[in-house]
Amino acid sequence: MAFAATDKVVLGSVAFAVFWVLAVFPAVPFLPIGRTAGSLLGAVLMVIFRILTPNQAFAAIDLSILGLLFGTMVVSVYLERADMFRYLGKLLSWKCQGTKDLLCRICFISAISSSLFTNDTSCIVLTEFVLRIARQNKVPLHPFLLALASSANIGSSATPIGNPQNLVIAIQSGISFGEFLVGVIPAMLVGVVLNALILLVMYWKVLSVEKDEVISEVDMNSHQFSPATMSHLTSLESQGLNPTADAIDQIKNRTSSREDAVPVQSMMEVEGDLANGGNRLLRKMCVYLVTVGMLAAFLVGLNMSWTAVTAALVLMVSYSLLVFFCGMFITVEGFNRTGIPSTFWNLMEPHARINHVSGIAVLALVVLVLSNVSSNVPTVLLLGARVAASAAAISPIAEKKAWLILAWVSTVAGNLSLLGSAANLIVCEQARRAQFGGYTLTFWRHLKFGVPSTLIVTAVGLALVRG
Repeated sequence: MAFAATDKVVLGSVAFAVFWVLAVFPAVPFLPIGRTAGSLLGAVLMVIFRILTPNQAFAAIDLSILGLLFGTMVVSVYLERADMFRYLGKLLSWKCQGTKDLLCRICFISAISSSLFTNDTSCIVLTEFVLRIARQNKVPLHPFLLALASSANIGSSATPIGNPQNLVIAIQSGISFGEFLVGVIPAMLVGVVLNALILLVMYWKVLSVEKDEVISEVDMNSHQFSPATMSHLTSLESQGLNPTADAIDQIKNRTSSREDAVPVQSMMEVEGDLANGGNRLLRKMCVYLVTVGMLAAFLVGLNMSWTAVTAALVLMVSYSLLVFFCGMFITVEGFNRTGIPSTFWNLMEPHARINHVSGIAVLALVVLVLSNVSSNVPTVLLLGARVAASAAAISPIAEKKAWLILAWVSTVAGNLSLLGSAANLIVCEQARRAQFGGYTLTFWRHLKFGVPSTLIVTAVGLALVRG
């Protein structure tokens, strides 16, 4: 696709720039309207500037992705209400043999929970558990916060429901849940191990201070998490974008009372029963059974979007994240029509073919840079179809592998810097504003670990991704 007319290129770029600025910096002084409104503004500008017709704008919205995103987020919220993450938190301190053991546990628990319940959800819920354990046992905080955030990003790469960009890739590529899992999980498992080893090597002396002591268990009942908090923070993140400290404060204030927390309606009155007590054990079992049924349906190859929606309807409805994604789909489609992404890819495509090691390296570098500049979901939306088309000219297996490489690199890219993933920002802000003594994880401290970890984990994982 060649460049569009000059006026459309300029106006389309302006609309996309407005979307990008408000997505990455939602509290900009000249237009402090937030991410969701910013996404809709970008979409409206694409129509006003006549980059897209209204019908083309509506057609750009991918209902399959919205359905899958909606369903998996709803199920995650109800799993939190059923204490799933409280049990995961207890595993962090149960018979823990020291700081190094604790760090490894955080890495693996964070990775596994993120692959099933999304990376940001895991970070929102587990950060305070990690802080409590570290504070109670007087161990340094930053290695454990880095372990939580980075492992959550790596772990989320393994499944289509681990993060929003994987949802996009799974729907657009037609790769089933099982194929996706088999293709990426070797890279994910090795990546988590490598990430843990890098942390141990970098912070061995710091972690050796308490090496002979057993980590004492933390009272996990001392803090209650609200699914409203989790869902609203998730909606701020959406595709690897970053919630602000003020937004987190507002959410916590709004969710101090469950009745005022979020306009959630249960089609089977599950929330009312959970909130009022009732047979709590039975309600928990229902949530777990629904989740197991959803995952089983994914694995046997049923339509992922309708499976997730069905599971969600058994539990509850509603999210503003869907509005954000609608605006983003329209804005990205309008930017595509300017011809800029196509022209860029035409320049890179001869050097980024995945039938050569050098081509894979170039492709990975392009995705790594774009994911940190424009965030991972827009990168996938802009380049996904083009990367797949280039690989399809080689073979169907190459096409599938290209999609999985895109999923792996765009996800692990979030570990490069503190701003690369909302999971990082969530951990940072939760730690800084912890009610029992905050801690600031600085940009440079994260970068010192993030750069070597991202480059090593990405490179090794590329060799293990299977088409």
